Amino acid sequence: MEKGIIDRFEDNLAVVEFGEEMRDIPRNELPKNAEVGDMLIFDGKSITIDKAGTEKLRAEIEELMNELFEEE
Repeated sequence: MEKGIIDRFEDNLAVVEFGEEMRDIPRNELPKNAEVGDMLIFDGKSITIDKAGTEKLRAEIEELMNELFEEE
């Protein structure tokens, strides 16, 4: 099982970050409701959205942004 994060969409491809590596995944292989920033689980047979992982990641990013703007 692998986990990746959707970085962006380019035409019919999703650019997905797997640690240091970026891979292009055909958009039609992803769940229809997949969005930029979603954490995905690749189990070799299917691709699903890791909702808990996505929410945790978004909360961490929001916290970092709040800390950054508090320092100004």
